[in-house]
Amino acid sequence: MEIFTISGYEEVGRNMTCIEVSGDRIILDMGIRVDRIMIHEDIDISKLSKEELVKKEIIPDDSYIHTAKAIIISHGHLDHYGAVSLLASKYHAPIISLPFTLELCKMEKVKNDLYKIDYGDIIQIGRNVSVEFVYVTHSIPQTAIVVLHTSEGKIVYACDFKFDDTPTLGEKPDYDRLKEVGREGVKLLIVETTRIEEYGRCPSEKIIYHMIENIANKLGDKGIIFTTFSSHIERINNLIQILNKKQIDRKILILGRSMERYLEAAIESGLIDIPENVSIFGKYEQIVNILKEVRRKKDKFILIVTGHQGERDAVLTRIANGKLPYKIEKGDEIYFLAGTIPNPLNVAQKYTLETKLKMQGARIFKDIHVSGHAYREDHRDLIRILNPEYIIPCHGDLKMISSYVELAEEEGYRLNKDIFILRNRQGKRIE
Repeated sequence: MEIFTISGYEEVGRNMTCIEVSGDRIILDMGIRVDRIMIHEDIDISKLSKEELVKKEIIPDDSYIHTAKAIIISHGHLDHYGAVSLLASKYHAPIISLPFTLELCKMEKVKNDLYKIDYGDIIQIGRNVSVEFVYVTHSIPQTAIVVLHTSEGKIVYACDFKFDDTPTLGEKPDYDRLKEVGREGVKLLIVETTRIEEYGRCPSEKIIYHMIENIANKLGDKGIIFTTFSSHIERINNLIQILNKKQIDRKILILGRSMERYLEAAIESGLIDIPENVSIFGKYEQIVNILKEVRRKKDKFILIVTGHQGERDAVLTRIANGKLPYKIEKGDEIYFLAGTIPNPLNVAQKYTLETKLKMQGARIFKDIHVSGHAYREDHRDLIRILNPEYIIPCHGDLKMISSYVELAEEEGYRLNKDIFILRNRQGKRIE
């Protein structure tokens, strides 16, 4: 078998890998690099050509890969599926994923056939390859650890995952199946490294559930705004359910294009129901009109909005900059149900946003968050469950990937013998 590391092996994001087994080529993920879009915020990304997007390192450079039997998308984060509308059509191959992710792909108006897979299914996609999705938790619904059953041995693609044994939406990870896969024998593990430098195990989303309960008990009588990841359906759903359970006498408004898109996909795929006292607005004109009403009686509404990272065009950023008809006043409460994504641009944008909000009198409650990525001991657990013959770490910069190698060496692996550091656009043959 041969592994082509198209992108995602030098950075967090832009994930795309190609596997070749006895002539059958399979693509795993097709994502964008979100922080590169932020860097070029003075440019209308939608008007750039595919070649310009590649040059700016926003989408993968797959120019040397020409054919594929299938495109497998592990889950619905932009850094894993966001480039399908630009790259997928050239392969004339079906996109295989779980229902929620396929709903997102439909919104991208991809021309490829969309093939739904359910957890536990094993689908033949070539003479020498079949695919299975194993249930695992993450910060977005319907994430999978992908298992390729090939004539050369099993390839496990774990990008992204966490081991949450007390999730508040869905079940705990399918440890039994992962252990079976390990006993059957794993030739190669391709695995993310995003939070490898965090020691211990990643905390459960249940912790945030209880924190939101505590927040709901202490809400003031001024303006109330929550912001979080649009894709974090579990957290948004928990927030709505808790506010309703506490009988908060306010109408809930969800504002922002990405919020609308992800929630629509979640509703269509049967993951959540939206209560009657919740309204969702994605279009700019709709948001302007509803905020004109809200500003006259802020104590009758709770807002859930985009903008937790200070993104330029997000709702909270526009409010802070005075570009929407909602004025922050002394005593208004703003809750960041998200951490700061750790890159310099993000840190700077988030600092600027928080400072503006504070200067306008807002009370800031930030870093109400647990990660969706495995910590160091979670990774150790996965290695011990699967006992792979070879490992290739991905989805991280060199520091993250090197830190993973250190962990693997503690488990008996040796660099360039059975664990390999690869960079973007390299190939590696596994015998």
